[in-house]
Amino acid sequence: MNSPDAWSLLREFTDARIALGRSGASLPTDEVLKFGLAHAQARDAIHQPFDSDSLASQLHELGLSTLEAHSAASDRHIYLNRPDLGRMLSEESRADLAASRTPAHDLLLVIGDGLSSHAVHRQSVGLIRALLPYLETLGISLGPIVLAHQSRVALGDDIGETLGSKAVAILIGERPGLSSPDSLGVYLTWKPQRVRIESERNCISNIRPEGLNYEAAAFKLAWLLEQAFLRRLTGVHLKDESDNPALHGRVTPRITATN
Repeated sequence: MNSPDAWSLLREFTDARIALGRSGASLPTDEVLKFGLAHAQARDAIHQPFDSDSLASQLHELGLSTLEAHSAASDRHIYLNRPDLGRMLSEESRADLAASRTPAHDLLLVIGDGLSSHAVHRQSVGLIRALLPYLETLGISLGPIVLAHQSRVALGDDIGETLGSKAVAILIGERPGLSSPDSLGVYLTWKPQRVRIESERNCISNIRPEGLNYEAAAFKLAWLLEQAFLRRLTGVHLKDESDNPALHGRVTPRITATN
C-alpha cells in the first residue's frame, strides 16, 4: 500500500513545479509532457504578435483615446537580439508623437508588448478599468493610452518625455515563466526622461488573476501615484507601503485584496 505523499498537499497552494514524482531515475511521462507544454506556451507568449487594434477597441469602449508608437527595434528578431533598441522610440514614432500635439497630462499610461503580448492582451484593460476610479479620486488627469510595439520598460520614459507628462506608467508583458506566461508588470516613473535609470522607477509585478489581481494592483499603483505626486519622486526613495492603513491618504482599497 502506497503512503500518501506529504508534498502533494503543497501543490494546492502554488503553481511551482514541486512534488513531481519520479519514474525510476526520471520524471513521470505526464510531468515531462506538462513541462513541454509549459515551455511551448512561454515561447508562444514571447512571439505572439501584438494586437494593438483589439486593445484600442476595448479602450475606446472605456471612453479612452489611444496613440501608437514603435521602438527602434523594427521587428521581433531585432527586438530580442538588441534590447537597447527596444528602450528608445524610432525617430518616426518620436516625430509622430510630437506632431500629435497631445496636451501634457498628469499621467500617461503606456501598454507595451514586452516579452509577452499574451499578458497585455489578457490583463492590461482589466487593470486600467480598475484604476480609473482611483485616478478620479486623486484628480489625476490621464492622457491618451499609448500602445507601444517592440517595447522594453525604458521606452515608457522616452514616450513620457516626448509627450511632456508628469508621470508615466508602462504596463508591459513580463518574461514568461513555465507556470506564468501571462504575467503583467507595471513600472512607474516620475518626470520621465530618456536618461532615467532602473532605480528611479517603481515596479508592480505578477499582475494576473492567479497572482496579484486587478483590484489589488490598481490600489498599489494608485497609492504609489498619490505618493509620487506628493513627494515628486519614484524609485528606491519611494517604498511601497500601501499595505499599511495608517499611511493611506485619499486612496483606500475598494475591496479587500488578499493576494
